[in-house]
Formats: sequence, structure tokens, C-alpha cells
Amino acid sequence: MSELNVNVYEVLRRPLLTEKGQDMREEDGKYLFEVAPSANKIEIAKAVEKLFGVRVKKVNTLVNRGKIKRVGRFMGKRKNWKKAVVTLVEGDYIDLFEGA
Repeated sequence: MSELNVNVYEVLRRPLLTEKGQDMREEDGKYLFEVAPSANKIEIAKAVEKLFGVRVKKVNTLVNRGKIKRVGRFMGKRKNWKKAVVTLVEGDYIDLFEGA
């Protein structure tokens, strides 16, 4: 994925709607997204700015390692996935999350 030609739908997979995320939105103006594992912070920031028309102040990322699960006698592993915490410039907000 090139930083000059960012396809927002490849970078941003889905918004994460959790209670902790709701508190972060209300108090700090931070939004949570599941993103592509190969996406970097610059691509994530550009995708959010392009898709929602807001200004991004900071992006933090973390990789959640997949848990090992058992179904009967078979063992398996869930996929690893990447989460992004996007902080917006004060005064900006994303309408999609309001009322969720």
C-alpha cells in the first residue's frame, strides 16, 4: 500500500464499538478502528482524513495476537489483527460514532 495512493477501504477494516472506546471518544476525542495488518500510521491517518473529512492529530497502533482455541479434540488459532487508536484535532469529530 503506497502512502500516496491510499485506498481507505483496504486500510480501515471496521470501527470498533466498545464501552472503553466510547469513553475514549467522549473524554479524549480518540476513535478505535480495526485496520489492515500491513498498514502504517501515515496510511491510517490519510485514510481517516480522506474518508471522514477530519484532521488527525496522532495515531497509535497495536497488534492483538490471536488466541489459541480448541474445538473438541482439535486445536486452532485465531488470526492476528491490528487496532488503531486515532486522536483527532480538538473540535473535530466523526458523526458515524455519535449516538452509538
